[in-house]
Amino acid sequence: MEFCDGGDLLKKINMQRGVPFREDEILDLFVQICLGLKHIHDKKVLHRDIKCQNIFLTNGGMKAKLGDFGIARMLNNSMDLARTCVGTPYYLSPEICESRPYNNKTDVWSLGCVLYELCTLRHPFEGSSLRQLLGKICRGRYAPVPTRYTHELRLLVNQLFKVNPRDRPSISSVLQRPFLQKHISKHQQVLTLQALFYPLCVLLTMTKVDKGGKISCNPWTPVKITNH
Repeated sequence: MEFCDGGDLLKKINMQRGVPFREDEILDLFVQICLGLKHIHDKKVLHRDIKCQNIFLTNGGMKAKLGDFGIARMLNNSMDLARTCVGTPYYLSPEICESRPYNNKTDVWSLGCVLYELCTLRHPFEGSSLRQLLGKICRGRYAPVPTRYTHELRLLVNQLFKVNPRDRPSISSVLQRPFLQKHISKHQQVLTLQALFYPLCVLLTMTKVDKGGKISCNPWTPVKITNH
């Protein structure tokens, strides 16, 4: 298991001390997270707890790895819906807040929360109480992303925060955005090289999948995702 010596993404955000990230930095990290998420979604796995604390960094904080699959779940097919209310409040999707069935679009919402934090250095949805927080999430109310960032980036945040999950893009659709392509090409080359040296895997910390499709694993171990 590779050691993630750069801490997590929350630590990196806090170290900015209010100084905004450059858009290239944001997109470089975001694309890596998207590639990891696409890999598990292709394997019909929902992460269900995507947040900055679960994105681990190496290589001076510029290489991102999606980790902590402690409450991940495997679906039988891409049309299945999960029903268990799990996750971290700031990153919960509206459908989970309202105890409605959900699918991999709930991970896409949480991904939007991470992208928003990279752009603003704060949570998109906040409240003085859990009830107020959940209300803002369900209405999709958040302060706009600063105009220092391109229209394409701000539009993507808006699309990731569509209250109706049917209106949210899939992770595959996100990765097709033209303004992300140069970052995708860079990291796909790295993943291709890694595939020559690492065995194909989904979750290196997975120990078993129960009858309900729940994955049991060590929730505190960073997970390495490799593509093929």
